[in-house]
Amino acid sequence: MATTTFNVGDTTIHRVVEQEAPFFKPLEFFPTLTPEVLAENRDWMTEGGYLDRQNGQVVLCIQSYLIRTRHHNILIDSCVGNHKPRPTRPFWDMLDTDRFEKNLAGTGVSVDQIDYVMCTHLHVDHVGWNTKLENGRWVPTFPKAKYVFADRELAHWTETEKRDPSAAPWITDSVLPIIAARREEVVTSSHQFSDIIKLIPTPGHTIDHYSVQLGKPGADAVITGDMIHSPLQARYPELGMRADHDSPTAGVSRRKLFGDLCDTSTLVCTAHFPSPSSGRITRWDDGFRFVPV
Repeated sequence: MATTTFNVGDTTIHRVVEQEAPFFKPLEFFPTLTPEVLAENRDWMTEGGYLDRQNGQVVLCIQSYLIRTRHHNILIDSCVGNHKPRPTRPFWDMLDTDRFEKNLAGTGVSVDQIDYVMCTHLHVDHVGWNTKLENGRWVPTFPKAKYVFADRELAHWTETEKRDPSAAPWITDSVLPIIAARREEVVTSSHQFSDIIKLIPTPGHTIDHYSVQLGKPGADAVITGDMIHSPLQARYPELGMRADHDSPTAGVSRRKLFGDLCDTSTLVCTAHFPSPSSGRITRWDDGFRFVPV
């Protein structure tokens, strides 16, 4: 898949895709989803590419967003990464592919030109390319970048790894080397980064998850991170997914953010929806509808 590029005001956004495939059975991915509600929504989800036609699994995209402003090149999230042992996730275990690197190069921006890497949260599929293996050591992939972590998120995961490294090996190989290299920038999840970029607290999926809003009213976008995984969660905002830290809080975050964005021109750029991944939010019954663009 070629890199997708679009503009929001004076800002250029590139999707940098690492993987796009069916990964999980829907009733396992969404633990509180009932067979009846799945049946009611199966047709439009399959037609839209959100469920695989052959096996019925949830189709997910693993991707970064590269944001190019007049002043900075900002990478939002960094996918799974290469050469990393992930035995509990066979589809991510010891990846060895040039897809991410080729798609990033296709944007015209090199790893040395990334100014910031913003980690919406510290799950395994969002921090992997933070580091690369070099002479047997994990070193920052983006050597000149500052890596932006939410303070409570970083504290939670570093403490988890300290207690039991086997519980969060991605922290060991993809976060701690950033701190050792003194490339981290620790902020609150409501940090105002610049006049056109700010962080939005969207906790629940993890303890201090943030989304990123960029642009100005009338020409803006929100990069959601894992605030949402499927358009089914727009229709039913309280529907949690398997890896949530706190699904009720995640539902509150979705309902609040989508209530603010509903029927506006704001572009919503999701982390895991299959292509095209971006769209706008409209009202649907007691929830919302994601309309791809």
